[in-house]
Amino acid sequence: MNQIIIAIDGHSSTGKSTLAKALAKSLTYAYIDTGAMYRAVSLYALREKYFVDGVLNSEAFIGDIDAIEISFVLDEQAKSIVCLNGEQVESEIRGMEVSNCVSKVSAIAEVRDLLVAQQQLMGQAGAVVMDGRDIGTVVFPNAELKLFMTASESIRAERRYNELVAKGDSVSLEEVRRNISERDYADTHRAIAPLIQAEDAVVLDNSNLTPEEQLDWVLKKVNNIIAL
Repeated sequence: MNQIIIAIDGHSSTGKSTLAKALAKSLTYAYIDTGAMYRAVSLYALREKYFVDGVLNSEAFIGDIDAIEISFVLDEQAKSIVCLNGEQVESEIRGMEVSNCVSKVSAIAEVRDLLVAQQQLMGQAGAVVMDGRDIGTVVFPNAELKLFMTASESIRAERRYNELVAKGDSVSLEEVRRNISERDYADTHRAIAPLIQAEDAVVLDNSNLTPEEQLDWVLKKVNNIIAL
């Protein structure tokens, strides 16, 4: 076995995407950011005015999801960029407006069915690193390696705050902390595919680990599996 599926789940702002990208680059695997897919769908809902005063008109939105096409392209640095109906929207989906509504969109069964089917198709050949909330439990329950990432809420809030400020966004640390807390609750309490740790997942608490230490730790796990 030399090409496996690596499923990375965990709470928001635990660095899942950062680790997944580094892992995919190191292994020469494909990287699929499923969170970006849900964010792109959320952006569509915002643009089409399905959110009114923070409330999602689910019935109307569900009737329009067939018009949504999510894809990925590589930029000049070979980084994966998410596209919404052919438009690159990587920067737009990372703001607080999308962050505040993505949990509501991702809780809709029809949205999850649509994106899970796409994700399974993308990863069916193996040699893929995929991160999200339900990869090891729903999308690829038979993945050869499952990781569940976590970190303290305060550390996650600080990381996310610094990321947003570096991009020029005007946010407060308390606003970011509240958003993370609300997303944690929504992700773990939704009726459809809630965030839970798969029984055979390996827990990675990166509260006090550098990105390099995390990558080395996971690569050892991967090499052990591939050597079997």
